[in-house]
Amino acid sequence: MTKTITFNELRRVKDALPNGSITKIATELGLEKETVRNYFGGHDYKDGKSCGVHIEPGPDGGLVMLDDTQILQLALDILETQKV
Repeated sequence: MTKTITFNELRRVKDALPNGSITKIATELGLEKETVRNYFGGHDYKDGKSCGVHIEPGPDGGLVMLDDTQILQLALDILETQKV
């Protein structure tokens, strides 16, 4: 499933995650931690891989087209459990 989101909105999700969330998401999906960080705007392609994130310049940090929303959905699920 693809999704378009602003870069700043994607970073707000990442910044709101509690400590250890990147590792939890990586473990659950069988990915390297750096790959998950790259999804949220990181640029470590030595240890991590690209994960279907395409950024186009524009307002609010630009638009991000996500080819796969699994990482985003897990992050949102973690944030939702924090609200309880």
